[in-house]
Amino acid sequence: MSTSQGRFKNVINDASRYTQSVIDDFAKGDIPDSLRRDFRDTYDFYVSDEERQQLARMGNFQRSVFSTWYIARGLFLRLSTSRRLLVLLAVVLAWGGVTDGGEDTFFGFIMLLFVLGLELKDKTEARVELQEGRAVQLAIMPVSIPELDGWEIWMHSTPANDVGGDLVDHLPLGDGRLGLTLGDVAGKGLPAALMAAKLQATLRAIAPDVQDPAVRAEKVNRIIRRDGLPNMFISLLHADISPRSSSVSYVNAGHHPPLLVHENGLTELERGDAAIGLSIDSRFRNHSVEMASDDLLVIYSDGVTEARNEIGRFFSDERFLELVEHCHGMSAPSLGGRIIDAVSDFVQTARQSDDLSLIILRRLPDSSL
Repeated sequence: MSTSQGRFKNVINDASRYTQSVIDDFAKGDIPDSLRRDFRDTYDFYVSDEERQQLARMGNFQRSVFSTWYIARGLFLRLSTSRRLLVLLAVVLAWGGVTDGGEDTFFGFIMLLFVLGLELKDKTEARVELQEGRAVQLAIMPVSIPELDGWEIWMHSTPANDVGGDLVDHLPLGDGRLGLTLGDVAGKGLPAALMAAKLQATLRAIAPDVQDPAVRAEKVNRIIRRDGLPNMFISLLHADISPRSSSVSYVNAGHHPPLLVHENGLTELERGDAAIGLSIDSRFRNHSVEMASDDLLVIYSDGVTEARNEIGRFFSDERFLELVEHCHGMSAPSLGGRIIDAVSDFVQTARQSDDLSLIILRRLPDSSL
């Protein structure tokens, strides 16, 4: 077989494989759902809040016309200057070809494909860098759930993007004590992920030598405020537990109050202080909660309550509280799985809108100690 014949055969095989993959996607019904998600994401990205308010007051036909215009304008304005010129030239050539029946339409189409190829190249390079960043982020995260006498611990974090801005971590504090951290950096993507990594490194460096959680938080806050980006802050729930103890000591820096699930129902614990990074002079208080046998303490990020379905509705605080209210006696992994499944069933095919993180503690009965 000649070289040209071999290449032609490879092209045919590739085309057949790609065609079969498209057929399989249609058979699974993934393509319509994927297209709806892509359109929703495109709309959310290119159309501003003010423009959405204007669209809401329009009729269906007018809304479709202006939606298309807003998206096209937003896309065009996000191109570099040179690529905008290429797109304008392509449109002029294509229009000229339509009006005079010439070949300019073909060249305009090729030029648009060229710009599309440049944008796809940039996106592919960025995606590769994010994937490498994700690999680094996973490498510095804990690979196992810690064990401590008297406690059952469950930890979980799912980033919304390739890299996440939530931190779920644990570290030994000496004397058998264990520190647990759930931090949520304001924002998403690479800047949030880098800030989460800095928070982790700072806590791990400070915590073993600082016994008081409040003092620990103040030291972290000063460093983050000094080295962080303007207008970037971190909500933080940092807890200490000891083996065979029934007490959890914690600092709440702008985070959701933990939920205590006890025999009589559910208690939302006290709200905390300012978030990390807001002010260099912030002060933090120590909180403590006593847990009876089989009590559960739920620490969560807003990726749980603010998870959104395809029509934009939130999972909500009310739905979450109702979900965990009567779960006393469940194991920590069982309750964690119940929460993840409930959020997944609610969201269905919508894209994850925020990082979702959980830490669940269960006080083991005396017979389990």
